[in-house]
Amino acid sequence: MSRLVRIEDPDDPRIAPFRAVRERDLVGREGRFIAEGEVVVRHLARAPRHRPLALLLAEQRVAAQGELIAAMPEAVPVYAAAQPVMDAIVGFPIHRGILALGERAPDPEPDALLAELPADAVVVCVCGVGNHDNMGGIFRNAAAFGAAAVVLDSACCDPLYRKAVRVSVGAALIVPTLRLAPGDDLIGLLQRHGFEPLALSPSGETTLSDFRRQARAAIILGAEGPGLAPELMARARTVRIPMAAGFDSLNVAVTSGIVLHQLMR
Repeated sequence: MSRLVRIEDPDDPRIAPFRAVRERDLVGREGRFIAEGEVVVRHLARAPRHRPLALLLAEQRVAAQGELIAAMPEAVPVYAAAQPVMDAIVGFPIHRGILALGERAPDPEPDALLAELPADAVVVCVCGVGNHDNMGGIFRNAAAFGAAAVVLDSACCDPLYRKAVRVSVGAALIVPTLRLAPGDDLIGLLQRHGFEPLALSPSGETTLSDFRRQARAAIILGAEGPGLAPELMARARTVRIPMAAGFDSLNVAVTSGIVLHQLMR
């Protein structure tokens, strides 16, 4: 395979962005990110916004990945390394044997993105969620149920963190996403574009099964524990999911799936 560049030295400068993956997850990659696993990397290859920059494969994976390699733009280098070398590069046993380096696209302008969504769009708004597993799960549900976009406030963790992308099964790469700046008015933004804000809370006034959306709707989710700010809920329609007596809490990613399933029916 003419595109293949074999790497024999873990310190080869050509694969420097893949070195010490976990440590660099913590400090950031200055506009770049790592995609891990076949399904996730396939999403990166066809992502409408983010751009693949390089592909690194374990040698035993190369023969089966001809289609994936062909999906990468010609300018994207394809590196292959023996499993021990690849493990030394990334800093841990990388059993999936497939990594890609991507370049994140600039965040879209909030009003522009919401304005162009369909008239019956449902968006997911996330406030203060800092757990990457939950973030990935929310994106996976957004993609699975056809949410038009995900809106993050400034306190949310990065959905392109490697673990979040992996848990999302690549959905974080393809679902339209915007992040608000500190102090931005989420409710005002939604109302300007005709979205009914639905704040999920155990104390919500409306039971989810009783809610019938008319057109555009925005599901608003808060972090487990603190939940949503009272001043935000005061400006939204509050919605609850009934539960068994003595229990009133669901994982936020699970909540997103239940609500999206109900609203998309």
